Amino acid sequence: QRRVRGNHSTRIMSSTSLVILDNSEWMRNGDFAPNRVEAQHDAVSLLAGAKTNQSAESCVGIMTSSGKSPKVLVTPTNDVGKLLACLHNIKIEGTAKVLSSLRIAQLALKHRVHKNHKPRIVLFIGSPIEESKEELEKLGAMLQKNECAVDVVNFGEIEDNTEKLEAFVGSVNNHDNSHLVTVPPGPHVLSDLLLSSPIVTGSSEGGPGGAPGVQHEFGVDPNLDPELALAMQLSMEEARRAEEESAKQAAADSTAAPAADGAPAAANPTLEIDAEDAELQAALAFSVGMMETCLLYTSPSPRDS
Repeated sequence: QRRVRGNHSTRIMSSTSLVILDNSEWMRNGDFAPNRVEAQHDAVSLLAGAKTNQSAESCVGIMTSSGKSPKVLVTPTNDVGKLLACLHNIKIEGTAKVLSSLRIAQLALKHRVHKNHKPRIVLFIGSPIEESKEELEKLGAMLQKNECAVDVVNFGEIEDNTEKLEAFVGSVNNHDNSHLVTVPPGPHVLSDLLLSSPIVTGSSEGGPGGAPGVQHEFGVDPNLDPELALAMQLSMEEARRAEEESAKQAAADSTAAPAADGAPAAANPTLEIDAEDAELQAALAFSVGMMETCLLYTSPSPRDS
């Protein structure tokens, strides 16, 4: 509808995506400017903006894969400001638990509010994958059976991970609905390469970017669709302001109400899964929170005013 390649138009469909971030200790490395974790956050910010602007109903959620256990930080929403605000508070800790994160993400998406949306997982991995190639292939087959697409951004430890991730994406791929983008360290910007890849454009035509040699901010050519380009620019500016306000409010709350740490979870809780046996129970609990949260986003929230 908004993008034409040759004689074929690219139809934008609504989707519900869950982005899995790598917050392991490996993300402190500085082979991406300024470091892996900041490069990842920039890429996720632009990815969230692009996906939510593709359709008014499209939703994006965020979870982490490292630390004591995988955590769902934001349930799927089209509020880009909320997504950006959560990135500011992510802690770097432990090692990435890829299999557990993928299982929890798939179960959570199974209970998404918009059943007509195509479920999609976007996995960022910048640390060595501890799980075996066979384990990843087995999980990929299960995800394909459940019609859950997976996009993978492989950066940092590409020598250790590429073979495993190629096998995984090959097992989950169904009619070219899943993609692997491998980005070696270098002077390039991770977010720019991601926005010109099939993970954002939704097409596998040509190399990264579809239009060779041409890269546009937010992955949108303003000459083809000036209204969308302007809308995305305004959305990102608003999201940045919301992130700054949220950070200030969080700092004020932490000093004014230190006892709030023990308060009950809000409408959008953080879920912690302490053992693999508890994954299903946690995902089902998450689905209830997700439904409540998505319903709240249909009208302005007093907290956002």
